[in-house]
Amino acid sequence: MSILAPSILSGDFAYLGEDLKTIQNAGCKWVHVDVMDGNFVPNITIGIPTVAALRKYTDLILDVHLMIDRPVRYVDAFCKAGADYVTIHVEADTEENTLLALDKIHALGKKAAVSVKPNTPAQAVLPYLNKVDMILVMTVEPGFGGQSFMENQMEKLSALRDLCAARNPGCLLEVDGGVNAETGELCKENGARVLVAGSAFFKAEDKTAFVKAIER
Repeated sequence: MSILAPSILSGDFAYLGEDLKTIQNAGCKWVHVDVMDGNFVPNITIGIPTVAALRKYTDLILDVHLMIDRPVRYVDAFCKAGADYVTIHVEADTEENTLLALDKIHALGKKAAVSVKPNTPAQAVLPYLNKVDMILVMTVEPGFGGQSFMENQMEKLSALRDLCAARNPGCLLEVDGGVNAETGELCKENGARVLVAGSAFFKAEDKTAFVKAIER
């Protein structure tokens, strides 16, 4: 069964608590939290205090995506703030520091994930493949919501499905960027288990039906 993780980046930041209720009432178990530092990506969103506030407000799985430079400096804090999954980018630091960050996440009892931007090849995850619980494939350039889905990333997703099957069968594959009912089917066909949807979820007239369409 697939998992929908609505992204609060597309919600109303003045009413995040209500957004969480909307997500839960629609039948979701996960929520995707985009953290951006204005350096690794050209946008600034939320940080550690907001993740901590979300944790106090909901029992949903917090899928925290760190689009920040040198995440090894902050993974401890995000874990302690209440993240369930912490995703870091392979492009954001050295291999040594990335491995250290993954170890820190696991040491705090959380799930660790890596992400790859559209121009990063599937092979970039190989040094981390045995240490991750999930791999996130970006199907837009990270930084802003509402972008169009990059179908050319399906070849990478399929390659990662094969790599995981051979070396880490329990690893989830996640897709983020331009996901809707139509593109979501394409992602699932190529191995995605977790699908992040922002605009498509919050703009859906019948959110429960949208969740069912993605998770079927």
